[in-house]
Amino acid sequence: MNDSALYADFAGVVSSAPARRQLKAWVALAVSSLALAGVFALLLALSRIPGVEGVFPWPLDFFHKGLVIHVAFSFVVWFLAVFGGLLHLACLKASGGAPRLDFLGEAATWGVAVSCVLLLVPALMDRGEASLNNYVPVIIDPLYYAGVAILALSMGSAAVRLLANLSGRAEPLGAVCTGMACAAAIYLLALVCGGLALWFLRGAEASHAFNEELFWGAGHVLQFVNTALLVTAWFILGRFALGEKSVADGAYRIAAPLLVLSALPAAAFYFMYEAFSADQMMAFTNLQYALAPPALLVAGGVAFSLRGAPIKWSDKLKDPAFLALALSFLTFGAGGVLGLFVDGADTRTPAHYHGVIAGVNLAFMGLFYCLFLPLLGRAAIQGKALRAQFYLFGGGQLFASTGLFLAGGYGAPRKTAGAAQGLENLGAAVGMYMNGAGALVAVIGGVMFIWTVAAALLRKPAQ
Repeated sequence: MNDSALYADFAGVVSSAPARRQLKAWVALAVSSLALAGVFALLLALSRIPGVEGVFPWPLDFFHKGLVIHVAFSFVVWFLAVFGGLLHLACLKASGGAPRLDFLGEAATWGVAVSCVLLLVPALMDRGEASLNNYVPVIIDPLYYAGVAILALSMGSAAVRLLANLSGRAEPLGAVCTGMACAAAIYLLALVCGGLALWFLRGAEASHAFNEELFWGAGHVLQFVNTALLVTAWFILGRFALGEKSVADGAYRIAAPLLVLSALPAAAFYFMYEAFSADQMMAFTNLQYALAPPALLVAGGVAFSLRGAPIKWSDKLKDPAFLALALSFLTFGAGGVLGLFVDGADTRTPAHYHGVIAGVNLAFMGLFYCLFLPLLGRAAIQGKALRAQFYLFGGGQLFASTGLFLAGGYGAPRKTAGAAQGLENLGAAVGMYMNGAGALVAVIGGVMFIWTVAAALLRKPAQ
């Protein structure tokens, strides 16, 4: 699997100790964030058991704080850590293995590590209030805000490092370097949007409304970064699964700059409309329609390659790259279709975004097994257990999303639990049972992934 030219390109520049150390740091941060998110998911379940507060002294309002931490680590930190790993590889490739401003890369990994501690601590203390706002949920506490700021600036330094290493190049950029340069530019645009929001909010007191307005614009722009990461993962996995010659880079080279062009108007919205008005918020919301064409372009390009690639299905269904790619397409596509029916009030909305996020996660899982771990000399052992992770996670998430959609169709409201869900209707009850069963299966797959990657990182690297 790793005899491809794309792998050889990266392997040739990830040979020095500092280069490997930074890549290992990003991989460790990514898998640690998922592990922490899983721990908090378990604690959330335990905290809802009647009478448990008499056995263990839970922090004040732990359920809502724990939910904030779960979302922050499973969505924000996890995605950004994968982003950091890809930025690092692209920077090494662009600089021939000797990047300028390398201290920015080191600073980024340490900064993200510090930010994780600052994000985590308020959830375990009797201080601060949980704010379940969109995109970056918050615990209203100075430590948490410091963690968010350090995380944002640390990733900004990694993005600047890549862009700085592109200047003065005579030869054309490789496809992945081009895509990650576009993602870096979009990320810096998200920081600009966050800075503008903070400027217009100066003097306002921290509250749910404050957090919603602060992260609304930047959060929408970050979805373009996430889409750039997804299409990059699809392109890389397509090369591994179908061969270098089968998957052309034309669609990917068009999609990445298209994402930049589509996101560019975002900063202007702060001047075109009254800050945080309904019109401005709707303008940001409408940006989501620009996410679909680049994703469809790359997915269509990779899928079209199947026509010319020699396929031996018995082998392909054992290939982690192919499994990650195929199941990512399936879950992401299903989530996208479910999104056509959402209204924001019932569980059809989480059905949509759980499917979409599952598609992104599956693609990222493939990157760990096909690219990150092998480059570190810690390739995971191929076998049934590794393949089962993809089937369990992908199949479980698809079943869970279907259940949420069914329950929402019968009126089950989102962001509720227990009796407040109103599951007197049989269809809604069946849907929620499906969601629970599917989520349990997906969690098993996720735990297997975390265990496998962590064990690989702890092993002595192969020479």
